[in-house]
Amino acid sequence: MTNNSQAIVQNAAFGFCRWSITIILWCAFFLHLKWMVVLSFAILALSALLGVAHSPLVILYTYTLGQIIPSKKVILSRPAMRFAHTMGSMLSLICIALLYYAPAGIGWYAVFLFAIIKTISAFGFCPASKFYTCMSKGGCCAFSKKVFKE
Repeated sequence: MTNNSQAIVQNAAFGFCRWSITIILWCAFFLHLKWMVVLSFAILALSALLGVAHSPLVILYTYTLGQIIPSKKVILSRPAMRFAHTMGSMLSLICIALLYYAPAGIGWYAVFLFAIIKTISAFGFCPASKFYTCMSKGGCCAFSKKVFKE
């Protein structure tokens, strides 16, 4: 990985970002607040556009609590994080569309599923990032490596 494809951020700032979005989504689900789903979309979309090092929640933590309680740095893949944030913003946009245009239960069911996915990501296993990394190396298993080589 070249320096151009790496982002270096405080580990605590990255964790703050992951957990904040997760908490926002669970609050949106339990309190049935559509605007919180819109907020998660805005944060994820900005993170995808600006990159993980300049994402709103990473910047917020870095220049507030990160000044008081600095943490170790973590090296992240910019393309993988951009892909993950793009996928997250697309999922939140789907949730928003379902909340406003589908029967009420369907939208909240989608938010519930998205909150579960974000919880898995918050614990450090980001499915979208892993998928990007796996596919950028030509596949995740022997079969997909054969298919993508040809």
